[in-house]
Amino acid sequence: MKNFSFLKKKTIPEETRKIQINDREANALKTFPKNEVSTSKYNFVTFLPKNLFEQFHRLANAYFLFLLCLQLIPQISSLPPYTTIVPLCFVLTLTAIKDAIDDLGRHRSDKHVNNRQTQVIDENDIIFRKWKDIQVGDMIQLVNDEFVTADILIISTSEQNGLCYIETAELDGETNLKVRQSLEETQSIGDDIDDLTNFRGEIECDLPNNNLNKFQGNLKWNNQTLPLKNDNILLRGTRLRNTQWVVGIVLYAGSDTKLMKNTNKPSFKRSHMDKLLDKIIIGILIFLLFLCLTMTICCSIWEYEIGSSFVIYLPHESYISSNHLRGSIQIGFLVFLSYVITLSTVVPISLYVSIEFVRLLQSKWIDWDIEMFYEKNNVSAHVRTTTLNEELGQIQYVFSDKTGTLTQNIMTFKKCSIAGQLFGYVYDSNGTEIEDLNKLEAVEMNGDEENFLWFDKSLIKEIENHNENVERFFILLSLCHTVMIEEKNGQISYQAQSPDEYALVSAARAFYFTFQNRTQTTITIDIKGKQFTYNLLNILDFNNERQRMSVIVEKDGQIYLFCKGGDTKIKERLASNQIELLKQTDEHLNNFANDSLRTLCLAWKSIEKSQYDQWAAKLNVANTSMENRDEKVCEMYEEIEKDLLLIGATGIEDKLQDGVPQCLQRLTQAGIKIWVLTGDKIETAYNIGLSCRLLTNEMEIQMIEETTEEEVEAKLSQIRNLIIEKIETLFDVQPIDKTQRLNWKQLGIDTKNFDLFRKKSLQASIQSDLEDSFNQSTINEFFEGFAILITGQALIHALSDRLNMKFLEIATMCKALICCRVTPMQKAQVVELVIKHEKQTTLAIGDGANDVSMIQKAHIGIGISGQEGQQAVLASDFSFGQFRYLERLLLIHGRLSYLRVSKFLRYFFYKNFAFTFCHFWFSFFCGFSAQTVYDPMYGALYNSLFSTFPILFLSIFDRDVNDNYSLNKPYLYIPGQKDEFFNKKLLIKSILHGILSSLFIFFITYLSISNGKMIEMDLQSFGFLIGTIIVIIVNLQNALQIWYWTIYYHLALWLTILIYFLFHLTLYSTYLMKFFRTNYTYVGVAKQILFDPKFYLILILICVVLLLPVFIQEFYRMRFIPDETNKARYNQKYRYEEKARFIEHIRPKKHLRKRLPRSSYAFAQQEGWGKLITSGIMQTKKKPQTRASHDLNIHQRKSRIYSSNLTGTL
Repeated sequence: MKNFSFLKKKTIPEETRKIQINDREANALKTFPKNEVSTSKYNFVTFLPKNLFEQFHRLANAYFLFLLCLQLIPQISSLPPYTTIVPLCFVLTLTAIKDAIDDLGRHRSDKHVNNRQTQVIDENDIIFRKWKDIQVGDMIQLVNDEFVTADILIISTSEQNGLCYIETAELDGETNLKVRQSLEETQSIGDDIDDLTNFRGEIECDLPNNNLNKFQGNLKWNNQTLPLKNDNILLRGTRLRNTQWVVGIVLYAGSDTKLMKNTNKPSFKRSHMDKLLDKIIIGILIFLLFLCLTMTICCSIWEYEIGSSFVIYLPHESYISSNHLRGSIQIGFLVFLSYVITLSTVVPISLYVSIEFVRLLQSKWIDWDIEMFYEKNNVSAHVRTTTLNEELGQIQYVFSDKTGTLTQNIMTFKKCSIAGQLFGYVYDSNGTEIEDLNKLEAVEMNGDEENFLWFDKSLIKEIENHNENVERFFILLSLCHTVMIEEKNGQISYQAQSPDEYALVSAARAFYFTFQNRTQTTITIDIKGKQFTYNLLNILDFNNERQRMSVIVEKDGQIYLFCKGGDTKIKERLASNQIELLKQTDEHLNNFANDSLRTLCLAWKSIEKSQYDQWAAKLNVANTSMENRDEKVCEMYEEIEKDLLLIGATGIEDKLQDGVPQCLQRLTQAGIKIWVLTGDKIETAYNIGLSCRLLTNEMEIQMIEETTEEEVEAKLSQIRNLIIEKIETLFDVQPIDKTQRLNWKQLGIDTKNFDLFRKKSLQASIQSDLEDSFNQSTINEFFEGFAILITGQALIHALSDRLNMKFLEIATMCKALICCRVTPMQKAQVVELVIKHEKQTTLAIGDGANDVSMIQKAHIGIGISGQEGQQAVLASDFSFGQFRYLERLLLIHGRLSYLRVSKFLRYFFYKNFAFTFCHFWFSFFCGFSAQTVYDPMYGALYNSLFSTFPILFLSIFDRDVNDNYSLNKPYLYIPGQKDEFFNKKLLIKSILHGILSSLFIFFITYLSISNGKMIEMDLQSFGFLIGTIIVIIVNLQNALQIWYWTIYYHLALWLTILIYFLFHLTLYSTYLMKFFRTNYTYVGVAKQILFDPKFYLILILICVVLLLPVFIQEFYRMRFIPDETNKARYNQKYRYEEKARFIEHIRPKKHLRKRLPRSSYAFAQQEGWGKLITSGIMQTKKKPQTRASHDLNIHQRKSRIYSSNLTGTL
């Protein structure tokens, strides 16, 4: 056994990873994966077997393969095998080609990434290697603006103190810069080739995992063990910014990198309707087997009792026993298989050929929709998976990224309040605010800020008049920050820690208050061409508890403190004489909040030299304390930040993508729950939720920020009790059983209109509030549901096996859920939780690599072609350029696709049961012999030529209302979520309709000719007569189902019937027989039947019997018991609702604010860079050290040389 490698004992997995630096041979023994990645599903070898395996997972394909095998047996088959081979191969080939095209796109993307080149230090030289050839333990060098090749440990950087700056957009969607740092001990190596080549050591670290925020390890080097942490690591997917070069050691490569660990392999997706169809087909097949078994029993009895008398005339085949009983059983068994083939048309293979064709053309409506074309980026909508179109009409949950998906991640300075005076609003002569920017003329600003627009000329006049308060306002903006400076082509460029900081400093520059330079101890600003240098004494940095930052500066012997932060934090620290100014500023803050702007308060004070010296001494003691240092430092910050003088407030717009609030509002009205999964901080997400109307001030909003499992469990219990208490207080419901799962549907409350289910006293109270114009006495009674914001740390525990169902219960009771600081894998886990336990249709939408996991996990994945690359698009099923197009995709294309496919399937089963059951009724007249009643040519063309084109055109062009009505009446989307147009009940109804139609067609025809008054009938004539009536009936039945008649449908309907007659008159003519010199048994039948007037009497009779009741039923249903769709059609035609909408429009609005949005600016950033600046770590970028002559080629790509000192904030 020892000689067989596959029987060898498995090695015990290691608990940590050990890497030898610059030693490929030693690392090769540990079989670390290379850096090549693959996101594709197939390769050249696995494509055919894997794709066929996936396709035969579809029950219908497996069923048709079984039928094909039966048709290859001549003793039981009445149909040639090619009738199944050709369409089956067509379906399989078409699907395989589509899958191959999709996967080729993934292969091209993988090839592009794997063939990128990076610099590797190898044997005293720097060479270029492709990413796919990089191995664990290699030493690589990255340059500015380069993507990080793998997960690497930083050895040294171009910065003096080992700092480097990265952008993590592909990991968490954030574009603000983050700081990483090398070890102090290794930074001295710099970029010296010899030292780097001779660098030897061992790294012991965590095994590969998907935690983006955690890393532990040790570096054993130079007889010392150095601890490693997350700040020393650069992850694959990040991008080097504002740093000339970085040298690092590869820790994890390829599939082991944290980015790839957060990425799922693409899965095979099938629509909800496809899965339901599989279940239905199983039921139909069981029913078919029952029919065949019935025919087998009847045939055996008939053969034993009657058929044996005719053996002398029609002898049995040699393989049939001469014993009557045994022979009858054998014949019955063969007839069973024959009927399986004959009656198999209840589920024809043309169904799948046709539905693939319908889906393909429906996808083209999306591709060709000019309203979904994003002209700015020249991006049109694109369908990457055509089999999911109807799934778009059944979405119940949307999981969305925030940055780049809902927002543009661009902050803009829009409004401000200075010393009680409001700026940023422009009014016309009547005192009405002008909101249309096209009617305004922008003020000429500083040319360095070309994209900054300002329309309020009054602020410019105040600056020109040297208003002291206005100047102090902009001086604060240009001093109080942690922005870094980078000089590009002689122009100053700002590198900010957050977009908010950048917006404020850029706005100050636009008004000619330019932040120009900083050192460790000074800040220089330019005011209208004159330079002023302030001595930087202290930075009182931002953190989550302080929610503000301050700088203390000195100029001309006078010391100033400038502070900016959240409104609540600033108000607490104002001097007592600021009350009047605070009231005015509060009103302005309310205006900013109503405009969904991110608000921030500014304050200052002058400090006496003696007072500052005393405080600075205390601060120094706190900074050197060995116990509770952070708490003591914060106390000192609190001591100096008192008795401030209010300067004013700012309003910053976090630019949403165009149309996002309207889109989310319509999707919510359509019964779709929106969950936002973002990498941003909870406060940022909160205010974006308000801006895009996902959250409202009438919601009960709860935040879960706990860090332990016990705390999270307690918080979830607290929120659950709050929900129960609120429901019992506001709504007229029975006492809630707290042991049962909470569910709005079981409580009998419609979440789209809570007011209808209020207690009577509360309804009267609300009406009284409306009439009293915002009476504050009952303001707390206004309620629009619940919402939850949860952090990534808390989500780890909430998704655990013990708490996930409790979390899901509470989350599904909320109108909105926002998950913050989540990893890509957590996004996928949240989606999976809903799919697994709620059994509802989900959609995930995002624009970056960090969204790929949830896009692949959801039933529908949508990629936005944004600024974060094409990874999301390549992994998606649909793609377009802006989030707002989602409403058109779902409410128009998705809804119509669902309606059309539902009609298509119901009709297809109806017409095929009507066609097939004529065989069943005929069995009672042919000794149950499986004799077909139709011409084989007719049977082969029935589904492909004589009954398919009208339903195809209906499935492509039919619509109930126009696009505007679909968007303006989102509730029309709800029937798709409830499977109201295609379900088992409706399908059984269609099947029974088809069986009943076949019964009337067969027996009315049979009874009409059996009295002998019609011309003498043979089997061929009878079969042609029934076949003709079926074609006319099923096509007219299809015409009764269509809503939207077009010239294309008219042509398809009438030409189909005309082609039927022309085809059979030609096929059954004597001319064709003479031309081919064959004796076709149906020659002359068409002419004989069609020229007999009694045929038309039978046709009219059957039409009246079968179509008139359907017409009356549809008329009665649409006229007297219309559903929402029919009501919308009537409203579109007769405009019944115009008056009602007008009256509703002029009613007083009931939306009263319970609270104002939280100030978010100071919360929206990480802990500041103040310590790095004042400690001297973050300094001016020096000219890079030159290398030995043999390394000069590397410096041909040298980064920019910085002339200004990069220091901290003031």
